[in-house]
Amino acid sequence: MILQWFLSRAVRHATELRHQVSRLVNEQRDVLQGEAIAAIVEANEALRNTIRSGATKDALLAQMARVTEVANEKLMPYPRAAARENVKEFFVAATVILAFTTFFLQLTKIPTGSMQPTLYGITFEDLRNKPEVEIPNRLVRFARYWSQGISYYHVTAKSDGTIRDVNPPQRVFPFVKKQNFSIGDAPPERIWFPPDQLLERCGLQEGRHVRAGEDIVRLKVVAGDHLLVDRFTYNFRRPRRGEIIVFKTRGIPDLIQDQLYIKRLVALGGERVRIGNDQHLVIDGRRLDAATPGFESVYTFDPSPSRNHYFGHVNQLVADRWGGARVAPRFADESVEQRVGQGEYLAMGDNTLNSRDSRDWGGLPQENVIGKCWFVYWPFTERFGWGVR
Repeated sequence: MILQWFLSRAVRHATELRHQVSRLVNEQRDVLQGEAIAAIVEANEALRNTIRSGATKDALLAQMARVTEVANEKLMPYPRAAARENVKEFFVAATVILAFTTFFLQLTKIPTGSMQPTLYGITFEDLRNKPEVEIPNRLVRFARYWSQGISYYHVTAKSDGTIRDVNPPQRVFPFVKKQNFSIGDAPPERIWFPPDQLLERCGLQEGRHVRAGEDIVRLKVVAGDHLLVDRFTYNFRRPRRGEIIVFKTRGIPDLIQDQLYIKRLVALGGERVRIGNDQHLVIDGRRLDAATPGFESVYTFDPSPSRNHYFGHVNQLVADRWGGARVAPRFADESVEQRVGQGEYLAMGDNTLNSRDSRDWGGLPQENVIGKCWFVYWPFTERFGWGVR
């Protein structure tokens, strides 16, 4: 019968008809009369025997017509059948997507620059004082956004007036937001799809007086990298040193709770960790370098602390030398050694002078890890693909 299914289109259609009729009978069993159920089951069973007997195509078509006739006569019609089928297909698709993102791959994005230059978060460039930078036309802007994740926001004052009524972003529809503000008595200005902290990035302040023709908002925004997170692999093994992991902040002190963070795993439970003044990690007395798997790029750093180059890992003493923020209070200098708690990891950002990570908030509970960086699917930059490590 299996061979018949592969070789004969009629057999495949007959098998599918049997399954559809059986499903409908089961759905209506509580409202159908016993005689109706018996008639449909009898016709369906006859079709099954015809398939198994290896009958000719004409015999199959005749028995299929008989099943269709009995089903149409005995089954109760569905009101708005097309709508019901569409709703059912929608919920089936939603269930499959939820199951897939729960157990296999999850979509996420990089919100900050803590993993630069491996992965980029959202970056902003205020163009109000850069008249030499031309904002392209709508068609070019559309192409740049969908290919490179670059978007532009430009608002010019239509009249003299004072900036007022700067409202927070409002959700209009799912995935559609707008943000309004007013200038004097003119109609409100509206910005669609505003990025986070758009107006703060532009220095837009209520009460500031502006003149007609003045650029109020002139901003270039580059979207952060969007990732597929592998949630499958860690069901079978533990994360390894050097892998870029995605984890929840739940239970980590001083962090916004229930957010997704992405960092590089640098130390495992029970290990002793120091950060040398030479900007290298020392794990259980062993100095990590560019030959350590996962750190090939991290330790090929530029001698100057640039956000576009790797800079190793710094303790607070080195960060202070470069005028950095207080990024490593748990690692004052290379003499300080911390032991990772059992059931925890240490995770650090590659942008070591601008990353809040385990040098500050300490251990990451193992159960918070949901997966590892697998694929950059957008935007289409040099980081696109599986090459990120």
